[in-house]
Amino acid sequence: MRVTVGIDDDGVARVEMCRGAGNAIDLATATGLLAAARECAAARVRAVLLTGRGPAFCVGGDLKEFGALPAERLAGHLTDVTDALHAALRILAGLDAPLVAAVQGAVAGAGLGLAMAADLGFAAADAHFTAAYTAIGYSPDAGVTWLLPRLVGPKRALDLLLTNRRVSAAEALEMGLVSRVVEPERLREEAVQAARALAHGATGAYGVTRRLVADAGAAGLDEQLDAEARRLAATAVSGEGREGMAAFLGRRPPDFTRAPAR
Repeated sequence: MRVTVGIDDDGVARVEMCRGAGNAIDLATATGLLAAARECAAARVRAVLLTGRGPAFCVGGDLKEFGALPAERLAGHLTDVTDALHAALRILAGLDAPLVAAVQGAVAGAGLGLAMAADLGFAAADAHFTAAYTAIGYSPDAGVTWLLPRLVGPKRALDLLLTNRRVSAAEALEMGLVSRVVEPERLREEAVQAARALAHGATGAYGVTRRLVADAGAAGLDEQLDAEARRLAATAVSGEGREGMAAFLGRRPPDFTRAPAR
C-alpha cells in the first residue's frame, strides 16, 4: 500500500504516505491519497494528520515512472495522476476537520503543495523545501500556484518557482510556508498533540473558518464582512455555539465532541 489511513478513538485520521524512495507520487500513491481523503470525509473525522514515512516527507512526482513512459502515453498518465491528487486536495480542503501536516527531510514538487495545504504545518528543523518543477521543464501542480503566492506573495513565489532554490525550515517558517519548526525527534509527537487538541475543538466552527479564509482572497471587503456576519450568526445558534456559550457562562471547559456542529 502506498498510503495508509487509521482513525483514532478521538476522531483523528492519520494519513501516511509510506511508499519509500522519498514517497514519490506515482499513480498508485495519488489514488491512495484520494481513497484516504474519501475515507476521512465518510467517517466525518474531527482532524486529519498527514505524514510521510521515512527520511523524506514527499519529493514530488515519480520521475522514474514518468520518464519510462513513451511520449504518446505521458500526457494522459500525468492527467490521471493529477486528477486523483487534486481530487484528494479538494476533499481535504472541503472538510470541517482541520488538516495538520508533519514534514521532514525533502519536501519538493507536489510534496510542497501537500505541506502548504495544511492548516497547521509542522516542519522538522532539518526539513528543506524546493519547488523543483521548472528544473525539469515541468509546470506546477498540487495547488502550488494557488497556495504559494497567497502564503509568500507573488514575487517570492516566482523566485521559488523559477529558481528552484532550496529553502530551509527556518526560512520556510519566516515565509509562512509552515506554522512551526520543531526538533526532528519531536516532530510526530507535537503534530499528534496538535491534531488531538483540534479534534476536541469546535469542528463546525473550524470548517466555517477554513472556508472564510480560503474565500477571502477572491472577496472584496464588503462581501467578506457580509459572509462573516452570516456565518457568525449561524455558528452562534449551532450546537457547538450553544455549548461554547453555556460552558463560558458556567465556567467549565466546553465539550464540543458531544455538540452537533450544525
